[in-house]
Amino acid sequence: MRDLAGKVAVVTGGASGIGHALASRFATEGMKLVLVDVEAAPLAEATGAFEAQGVEVLARQIDVSDADEMDALAAATLERFGAVHLLCNNAGVGSGGPMWELSTEDWEFCMRPNLWGVIHGVRVFTKHMIAQDEGHIVNTASMAGLVSVPGMGPYNVTKHGVVTLSETLHHELKELGSQVGVSVLCPGHVNTRIWESDRNRPEELSATGVDMESEARIRVREMFKKLVLASLAPERVADLVHDAVLGGTFYIHTHENVHAAVQARMQGILDGKSPAMPEGGHAVFGE
Repeated sequence: MRDLAGKVAVVTGGASGIGHALASRFATEGMKLVLVDVEAAPLAEATGAFEAQGVEVLARQIDVSDADEMDALAAATLERFGAVHLLCNNAGVGSGGPMWELSTEDWEFCMRPNLWGVIHGVRVFTKHMIAQDEGHIVNTASMAGLVSVPGMGPYNVTKHGVVTLSETLHHELKELGSQVGVSVLCPGHVNTRIWESDRNRPEELSATGVDMESEARIRVREMFKKLVLASLAPERVADLVHDAVLGGTFYIHTHENVHAAVQARMQGILDGKSPAMPEGGHAVFGE
């Protein structure tokens, strides 16, 4: 896409972090917003701020992993605006711990928004973009979707899933001859609240195999918090996504260290060796 003014952008996880930065960036281009988030108060605050700036906003508090709620979101979007031109499947959480200690609920907590949210977003909106033969889809993955690091099993699995989902969608749209574009965002550490994702953990998934208040877990959490707070601004990520949408770029990288890490992983695959441990380990990856 080249001309964004007057068109419609759907952004999930749009009330904070990368999602809010994306919504803000595209609003400056004159786009109308469909702002989606699971947190009511931040969503109301973000919606009010956008509307005060003269941005037309449709706000929906929903769980992106719920198929019926996503179907209703698509229907409401089309009823209000008549089209959707940009879809940012961005909602997600961080989760981890040794995989043999994790509960089913630990896995489900991460799988629901990170993977099923993207699946539903693609499922309910892509067909409308194909019909209008115009649009762009941005799926938020992570550098952890390109290289696997220990202690982040559920997160790695979901983000690898988002990468291959995006690649497959790209090929399918090209075979169709569609003008709809796809990008996959693979950020490193970004200054968001991902380090406190448990604030949105559903009650039915409260059972966990990891003692989150153990001395070791608290130490890791604090270290990760400091890393994230000192990392890339979400607004910079939004600028990169904006440029990728306009330029038709598929892979969106935010950190240069991804190149060496991916090359090492791919070379190990070709050589049939054990997986390479990327330099920096835990400190390198996240979003």
